[in-house]
Amino acid sequence: MSTQIITKEGHEALKQELDHLWRVKRPDITQKVTWAASLGDRSENADYQYNKKLLREIDRRVRYLRKRLEDMRVVEYSPEQEGRVFFGAWVEIENEEGETKRFRIVGYDEIYGRMDYISIDSPMARALLKKEVGDEVIVQTPSGEMCWWVNAIDYVKP
Repeated sequence: MSTQIITKEGHEALKQELDHLWRVKRPDITQKVTWAASLGDRSENADYQYNKKLLREIDRRVRYLRKRLEDMRVVEYSPEQEGRVFFGAWVEIENEEGETKRFRIVGYDEIYGRMDYISIDSPMARALLKKEVGDEVIVQTPSGEMCWWVNAIDYVKP
């Protein structure tokens, strides 16, 4: 089970997704299902079958989002975090070859569709927690240990 914390921005995005699914997408698909059902034989009606499947997927996502939003704890920026890596930090790291990466440490539900976000539950995020600029970070990967240095730490401030 993943850590049930989320950034303020991530929480707002999930609430917006839930609102869109419930108020816009679901009524539209429900209307299509009703129309397709009125045409008669549902067993050979591709519109009915497709939209009914889509409705089940929307309902499943709505249930998931409602449960997750209820169980999550929003973690906001605190001035005490400055200078060290904590949840919500943008971190820039560099390895011995000079390769740099920049990403934000966020909750599990925030990483999808974002190449610049990593989960707080990832080995990289766990290794970076509480580090400061200039600190060495050893990360265990399937191909062995990797060594990185923290170049910069920044937070989204309200």
